[in-house]
Amino acid sequence: MPPTAPVIKRRRNNRAQVTIRKLLEATTDELRESTYADMTVRAVAARAGVSPTSAYKYFPSKSALVADAYFRQLQDVPMFVDVNQPVCERVRATLRAMAFIVADHPEMASACASALIADDPGVDPARRKIAVEVQHRISAALGPGWPREIVIVLWMTFNGALIAAKGGYLTYDQIATHLDRAVDSMVGGHPDAE
Repeated sequence: MPPTAPVIKRRRNNRAQVTIRKLLEATTDELRESTYADMTVRAVAARAGVSPTSAYKYFPSKSALVADAYFRQLQDVPMFVDVNQPVCERVRATLRAMAFIVADHPEMASACASALIADDPGVDPARRKIAVEVQHRISAALGPGWPREIVIVLWMTFNGALIAAKGGYLTYDQIATHLDRAVDSMVGGHPDAE
């Protein structure tokens, strides 16, 4: 009897993962046709073919759903760790790739920024995962031996850039240019940048 317990647990876990994947894909699709303000968890659940109860079981709010959808997209971004490239080039490529995830989908970009700054405790787990992922990618692009403070400042700069895009202050192309300049100022003059 004990050997079947992990199989049952795995099967339930697999079903949960399938449901979560469907909901996250449906969120992205929904935001291509609707605004964040108009989007509802019920509409996403219907698009995903799951019950609203199931959707709320995994995502307590639409902000949590959108934040997790962004996190999943972030995980798909390629890592730039080719040590044959100059460090500034790797970090610039990393920040650009992460910034441009939602550039072609203005509603997703706006929804992500709104969700991530929402005063919603349901977003906290996704916010933490995103922060860890972004910092990990920046650290990987920098390479070993870089001070943690540089990673944190680049992470904060990246977050500020996304907020600027949401507010309509800058286009994504302008943000990319400013991120490049930030990398050059913070990393370019550092002794480890060679």
